[in-house]
Amino acid sequence: MKVLITGVKGQLGYDVVRHLDARGIENRGVDIEDFDLTDEAAVRAYIGEYKPTCIVHCAAYTAVDRAEADSETCYAVNVTGTKNVALAAKDVGSELLYVSTDYVFDGFSRETPWEADDPKDPQNVYGKTKYEGELEVQKLLDQYYIVRICWVFGKNGNNFVKTMLRLAQSHDEISVVCDQHGAPTYTYDVARLLCDVIASHKYGVYQAPNEGDITWYDFAVEIFRQAGKDTKVIPVSTEEYAKKNPAAASRPKNSRLSRKSLDEAGFSRLPDYKDALARYLKEL
Repeated sequence: MKVLITGVKGQLGYDVVRHLDARGIENRGVDIEDFDLTDEAAVRAYIGEYKPTCIVHCAAYTAVDRAEADSETCYAVNVTGTKNVALAAKDVGSELLYVSTDYVFDGFSRETPWEADDPKDPQNVYGKTKYEGELEVQKLLDQYYIVRICWVFGKNGNNFVKTMLRLAQSHDEISVVCDQHGAPTYTYDVARLLCDVIASHKYGVYQAPNEGDITWYDFAVEIFRQAGKDTKVIPVSTEEYAKKNPAAASRPKNSRLSRKSLDEAGFSRLPDYKDALARYLKEL
């Protein structure tokens, strides 16, 4: 195997490299300074020179609210950029693993977990571009994996855990939404799974958050419990929270992702989110 990882400076790309290194698998992590995803010629030239056997495409435009006003850039990175990577993969006969999101679903019409093949109806620019990225991969390639995750936290970059810990330093109480359901995804855990997936050659669409069915409120309470913080968490509805903290993009109330696709392919599910959080806090 010879693996190229895009978005190596992000939360997930960083951990994919860590696991590949630990397994002794040749790899190269790249980011914006190596080539511009939106430049087809540059992408195809770089990948054509490196000739990976697999590309793990972690790079993405993930600023959900900013994407509403900057839809052109979001589309260029998440759709055109993904198309360019898929074309380059096709050039060299490489497999491609595309990291996607729960935002490809509508997030409101049901309360049970979304199955991998359920109808897609993204409700904001970010979700629409990630779904169109999925479609580009499926249209251009036969040897592909799509892995959807949600509520991501890892060592690099910003995330909900770091935000809660930062706010706890200056706030005695914090309001957190209690009606948005999902499960956190620890990048270290899902990166290990991604390495298992690409080693298996079992192509298809997978969904892989850590185990758990919780709300952001539940997550905040557990973060403070494990971190030994006395900060009080006040549960509020999405509507109540939006009145004081208006957001440009719609947020799904149901981000639950079924792991049935993992089970059917014989992959182990990720550990419980409480276990993942405990290990993450030690890492921090």
